[in-house]
Amino acid sequence: MAPDSSLSTIETNPNKAEAPPRCKFRIRFRKAGDLRLVSHHDLMHVCERMFRRADLSVPVTQGFNPRPKMWFASALALGIAGLNEVLEFELSQPLAAEEVHRRLAAQVPPGMEILSVRAIDVKAAARVHRAWYRLPLSLTPGPSPQGPKEMVVHALRQRSEGFLQRNECWIERTRPHPRRINIRPFVHELHVNDKSLDMALWITSNGAARPEEVIAALGLTELLYNGAVIERTDLEVYDELPPGTQGPPLIQSAVEEISANDKGVPEETPISSRPRAIISNPMSFDS
Repeated sequence: MAPDSSLSTIETNPNKAEAPPRCKFRIRFRKAGDLRLVSHHDLMHVCERMFRRADLSVPVTQGFNPRPKMWFASALALGIAGLNEVLEFELSQPLAAEEVHRRLAAQVPPGMEILSVRAIDVKAAARVHRAWYRLPLSLTPGPSPQGPKEMVVHALRQRSEGFLQRNECWIERTRPHPRRINIRPFVHELHVNDKSLDMALWITSNGAARPEEVIAALGLTELLYNGAVIERTDLEVYDELPPGTQGPPLIQSAVEEISANDKGVPEETPISSRPRAIISNPMSFDS
């Protein structure tokens, strides 16, 4: 019996359209000025318009909710200036990194600056190692309500060293739900000089500390009330670090949930003691 030739081989369709070429880029950009008051969600729309005006074709994902293939390495909180942020995106047209840089630099909105553009592998993805933040101290020379400038800086250095020697520093967060978090394991470095407080915070799968939380733990919240602007000076990405760079230590879950009873809120009335409705279900009778 002769074999069925229709099952023995599978021929490819010569008319089938080939997949478009894929290329991926990573840009470093600066977000400051009034643009720091733009939320992360709105910044994504700003970048989409920037790509369209630069005539850069960014492909979109498939499905019911298509999204452009662009990814920020780490979202920036509202009001914080980013001096060396990371954005990755794909293009459906092969272009040189220099050409992409030229087109984007001509279309950036006020407050944004393209620092560098480089091509990366399409399978690469930016994983953040640490985030560096800076708080300008804005201490004027001479006497101040807290004392001479040298004494204020010296006291802040002592508080920073004391913070790093501790094992725990618990803070409370209210969003998305009330909980207590130990932020101390996420703080790697603290440096104090005459002009600023610099901090390096681990970015882990178990979360991260927020810069304003560390600032509050050091007793510097008043500077934020007086208009000081937190700056994220750098994002360290793993594939840009020297080989052998150590990652963060193993940080166990440092979260404690806060129940309503812990915050002094009366517990919900049991169902058995509630008033009984005359009609159990308004939709259970004919109208």
